[in-house]
Amino acid sequence: MSDQAFYSGLQAKLETLRNDGLFKPERVIASRQGAIVTAQDGRTLINMCANNYLGLSGDEQTSTAAAAALEKYGYGLSSVRFICGTQTVHKELEQKLSEFLGTEDTILYAAAFDANGGVFEPLFDENDAIISDALNHASIIDGVRLCKAARYRYANNDMADLEKQLIAATEAGKRHKIIVTDGVFSMDGTIAQLDKIVELAEKYGALTMIDESHASGFMGKTGRGTHEHCGVIGKIDIITGTLGKALGGAMGGFTSGRKEVIETLRQKSRPYLFSNTLAPMIAGASLSVLDRISKSTELRDRLHENTAYFRKEIERIGFTIKPGTHPVVPVMLFDAPIAQKFAARMFELGVLLSGFFYPVVPMGQARVRVQLSAAHTREQLDTVLKAFEQAGKELGILKNQ
Repeated sequence: MSDQAFYSGLQAKLETLRNDGLFKPERVIASRQGAIVTAQDGRTLINMCANNYLGLSGDEQTSTAAAAALEKYGYGLSSVRFICGTQTVHKELEQKLSEFLGTEDTILYAAAFDANGGVFEPLFDENDAIISDALNHASIIDGVRLCKAARYRYANNDMADLEKQLIAATEAGKRHKIIVTDGVFSMDGTIAQLDKIVELAEKYGALTMIDESHASGFMGKTGRGTHEHCGVIGKIDIITGTLGKALGGAMGGFTSGRKEVIETLRQKSRPYLFSNTLAPMIAGASLSVLDRISKSTELRDRLHENTAYFRKEIERIGFTIKPGTHPVVPVMLFDAPIAQKFAARMFELGVLLSGFFYPVVPMGQARVRVQLSAAHTREQLDTVLKAFEQAGKELGILKNQ
């Protein structure tokens, strides 16, 4: 306790966050995750801010599969994968993910953040170039920072700027080039133009990588992801993603691609080599989820029906949303204090959602982000829409209504 200035400095920074409206309090849920949740104070809320796209996080079938894996394989392994932390359930899940994604091999991580954090450094060095979308997830940004490769950044989903950066990397004489993008950008629900990205990659001899965290399980005709949605299955070199959103909602991440890439990561990827193996009950439940969604598109179809309905109705009421078809629906409020007040009022009206503002999104682009789920009923969505209309009128957002 010798350096009191250190603690005083931290306290001052925390106070600044609070005063600037940037402090992020945690909301405590006392129930399972689902379309309806119970808050710590006993209040019942319609949950519109979970990444629970297919409604499987609190699903009984998912829980039963996890319990069965827990009974068979135990609670944990107390080991990293290469020592004594690999069970048959881990290898089965890696094989199943490869089949689902259309790749040769897959490697599991404790989290998707680790997958992105551990993919670049083993594969690329100072002779290479990483060309990254400006709005890529923080885990990609941090992973790139750990690598010695030259860094190029292109404006979000801007193909002209991407080509400009590819030309610059080529003229710089870089050995290998890789284009890296989120498959879906989580703040806007924008889908990457993977068909055009693949065309540019082929033109300039570049590799491609996508983070599918907000796509695996429900984007594309059979839910394979944005590479299926954009018609480029088999043309993406590296796919990273999560088991912690649509695919069950617990935790765990993966990297999938050619066998040479995955085997190199098994030998050299630091988050894989030095992190405890994924809990077997998560692996077992994830296998159950993949089997379920491979046999039927029912959950995916229901999710997209809910998304289309909500997008149409929220615009009819008079709100501005970011255009698109993804179940992430940014309702634009533009002003940070208004976004905070709106989220708070919606909580009072029985709807759980979050406000986002600078620096999470650009200045002047404050919003509340709605996330649809297959678990939402039409009645619940109508209740949410009525709450939006009421809060919008009370706060003067729907001035002409």
